[in-house]
Amino acid sequence: MKTRLLGGIAALLVAIIGTVLLITYVQSADQRAMAGTETSEVLVVQKAIPAGTPASEIGGSVALKPIQKSSLTEGTVTELSELGSKVTAVSLVPGEQLMASRMVDPDSFLGPSRVAVPDGMQEVTLKLPIERVVGGKVTAGDTVGIFVSLTETSTNGSGETATQSSGTQLTFHKVLVTAAQFSNGSAAQPEAAQEGESDGALSSGSSQSDGTYLITVARNSVEAERLVYAIEFGRIYMSKEPAEATEGNTGVVDKTKVFR
Repeated sequence: MKTRLLGGIAALLVAIIGTVLLITYVQSADQRAMAGTETSEVLVVQKAIPAGTPASEIGGSVALKPIQKSSLTEGTVTELSELGSKVTAVSLVPGEQLMASRMVDPDSFLGPSRVAVPDGMQEVTLKLPIERVVGGKVTAGDTVGIFVSLTETSTNGSGETATQSSGTQLTFHKVLVTAAQFSNGSAAQPEAAQEGESDGALSSGSSQSDGTYLITVARNSVEAERLVYAIEFGRIYMSKEPAEATEGNTGVVDKTKVFR
């Protein structure tokens, strides 16, 4: 019996030593991965946080994590005390960096289907079919890219069409969506993800009759003018363009660039 007891103790010691060695190896691997890379500790969401949650109540759902400075999002938060009495303007999902821009004063919280308009901005509403708004997955608080396609025609002296040219460009980056509605004006709120459905899809609802959405965005006065012109005389697509998405375009794309 003494032999079995000693054998059990030895096995336990081996297991403990193995666990310690494994933890040490993993920690050293993380340190090696970060070696030579500049990082900064910011708050990162660990658990889903509903819209309207006070900053004082999200401490258990966020944690300080080292993030490479090249991957940091502008306006990240390092201490919850920075947020005072603010509440989350939109739902926050695990893995995203906590940003001050996603927090608003309690009096400014407009519910999950709307977010406050930043100072100096004005709102413009676009009516678009579902395939032009990322399959209906654009919701208030998202940032989007806006692609503009325009066609221009010229006529000769006889009034006949002489030439026609068209082009597309990713013209506006990281545009804040302040509201998402169905075509009849009712709020288009994200539906809880069910098995087999895409996370964050907008619920169709019996009130959605013609398959279009009203997407309201915030822009300054100069860009609002350009956007209204595009709405009047062109066609528009939206892409989901989160804060960490890389910006850029190749200028105006026409058939010579498509068929290279």
